Amino acid sequence: MQRLLAIIILILISPLLLILFLIIKLTSSGPFIFKQKRWGRDKKAFTIYKIRTMVVDAENQRSKIKDQNEADGPAFKIHNDPRYTKFGQILAHAGLDELPQLINIIKGEMAFIGPRPLPVEEARQVQKKYQTRFSVLPGLSSLWVVEGTDHLDFDRWMKLDLEYIKNKSLWYDFIIIIKTVWLLIKLIFKSFKVKSYEIQNK
Repeated sequence: MQRLLAIIILILISPLLLILFLIIKLTSSGPFIFKQKRWGRDKKAFTIYKIRTMVVDAENQRSKIKDQNEADGPAFKIHNDPRYTKFGQILAHAGLDELPQLINIIKGEMAFIGPRPLPVEEARQVQKKYQTRFSVLPGLSSLWVVEGTDHLDFDRWMKLDLEYIKNKSLWYDFIIIIKTVWLLIKLIFKSFKVKSYEIQNK
């Protein structure tokens, strides 16, 4: 059912993806899709798909900016990451860069809702008490996402994943999906509003 729904959504948003493809190609050099190995259910590695929002050699530059990491634990996150392209930063802050993960859902590697998949090196450092998060399919969105990713430490993130697994149900997934859609709308509006303000004040 999730795979069928993902196919339908992918078809419906194909015009948007085409527009984003053209903008990415016109504003930066490199591929449209960024691929990265992440751990899925039962710690099985899979390739996640995202719209590329950073410069081509972003992965190689990570060691140079590790002192700017704003996350704790094994996670690596910088809200205004210097590796972002100008348009890529808008996409990332709006959450639109995650849309290609519909392909991962179609392939059976992800679900709409579940713990967000971590890059392999970060996943290997997850403490034993949080290993249950790897017992279900990772999700396009999660309880952690709708609770506010920028305001939660790594332990709280992992605890929310376990809370989701404990209470997992169709109704619970539906609630998180509704919250995700509302959050996406707010993030898109906020991202483009901020960028518009920056352009006007240059």
